[in-house]
Amino acid sequence: MSDESMISTSLDPARREKTLAETFVLLADTLVDDYDIVDLLDQLVASCVNLLGVTAAGLLLDDQRGNLAVVASSDESTRLLEIFQLQTNEGPCLDCVRTGSAVSSDDLHDDHERWPRFVPAAVDAGFRSVVAVPLRLRDQTIGGLNLFHARPEPIPGDDRRLAQALADVATIGILQRRSTHRTTQLAEQLQHALSSRVAIEQAKGVLAERSNVGMDEAFGILRGYARTHNLKLTDVALAVVRGELDIGVPPVA
Repeated sequence: MSDESMISTSLDPARREKTLAETFVLLADTLVDDYDIVDLLDQLVASCVNLLGVTAAGLLLDDQRGNLAVVASSDESTRLLEIFQLQTNEGPCLDCVRTGSAVSSDDLHDDHERWPRFVPAAVDAGFRSVVAVPLRLRDQTIGGLNLFHARPEPIPGDDRRLAQALADVATIGILQRRSTHRTTQLAEQLQHALSSRVAIEQAKGVLAERSNVGMDEAFGILRGYARTHNLKLTDVALAVVRGELDIGVPPVA
């Protein structure tokens, strides 16, 4: 059996197929219903980790005014690494957004000259390989999806194509409300997404301090509350930051 035909995730085939179908339904719902962009992209990166067997995932979004920002990540260390890419103006996701094409490294140790500052930071974070795929519709690229792996090995071709398909559907969902003034409306929409991300990070900090937990667990509390109560993640985050909502770690029974 070739590497590309192997399933790279620990999910059994039946469970993987069911999860994949649920993910595409979730992404397709953005075409016909109101949705929270930040929550959508957070679920996208979580689905990539779950479906593709990668260690972590992160996503950068362009506001069409020349600014990229981290909008979603599967964990806190990945978010910090994505921020580092932006600070140093170097890394696979940036190259992916600039070119509109997938960028990969099967072993980051072999690409030190390519990304001299990013590679040491990524290795220190526990990653040895990466694939970045664009959020792209035709000739318009609005972001990039980063897939990180702890092992120095290629992500199978089928999984790369699946990651691109997920990114494509998410991109269509983001852009589907465009009008004749597409660029202006898109910029406003993406700027709102970036502002929402700020509110979520602030809420994570509030919950982490209040409940004495890590940032990843704080985000899990925030997202869990939003889903349990059928609320938008951004609305819950804003309520926490404003002191209008008091949530935390459930008491031990």
